[in-house]
Amino acid sequence: MTDRHLPRPASLVPHHVVVDIEGTTSATGFITEQLYPYSRKHFARVLDTRGEEPDVARAADAVRESIGEPDAGTARIVEALNTWLDRDEKATPLKTLQGVIWAEGFESGELTSHFYPDVIPVLRAWHEAGHTLYVYSSGSVSAQLAWFGHSEEGSLLPLFSGHFDTENAGPKKVASSYEAIAAAVGEPEPGRFVFLSDLVDELDAARAAGWHTIGVRRPGEPYYDRGVAGHPETDSFARVDLTADEPTVR
Repeated sequence: MTDRHLPRPASLVPHHVVVDIEGTTSATGFITEQLYPYSRKHFARVLDTRGEEPDVARAADAVRESIGEPDAGTARIVEALNTWLDRDEKATPLKTLQGVIWAEGFESGELTSHFYPDVIPVLRAWHEAGHTLYVYSSGSVSAQLAWFGHSEEGSLLPLFSGHFDTENAGPKKVASSYEAIAAAVGEPEPGRFVFLSDLVDELDAARAAGWHTIGVRRPGEPYYDRGVAGHPETDSFARVDLTADEPTVR
């Protein structure tokens, strides 16, 4: 019989907090209405002028492989990229090239990233409290670095300990990707992680990997009406309480 007077195990806090971007930290509309057209405008130029760079070359070859045309030139690759963009497909080569293009735009000052008003103060507070912060997005790591490096309040990159995408972690709707992130972080206890996302399929996958989950439901976002299917939910990062072993929503 378990003695109820035995000491409790050491607290699991602080947490590893992993955040999605679109619909979670930032408005999907800003990305689709500002960043997507910007990348569409620059696909051909980047393929032609930066095609020898490893990231660009790898992405172009991945497009050729995906469409089954090993000799496809710039025009055909751009056509495929635009088709994926029209369908909002999370294709890795598309995301890689978008990351390259957006990084240029942020560096030049043509682009500035968007965050919901509650996000940056809470991220700073969590970091100050000792939680480690990570990003896991379908957007490439290079796009994430550009995005978090160019907010209206300056660079947020010092707040984060790592960045994950579909290339270095895997698809967001399968549990093995979250297990890969835990392995990369070097954390053997999945209960130390909490994942915030607006998409229930991603939340389900994280929960299947043993993570805590919080569904972010912001009015006006594409998945708002779908709900979060039993996951704790919030409309603001400010309502998330990370002071206990199990994260809660106030």
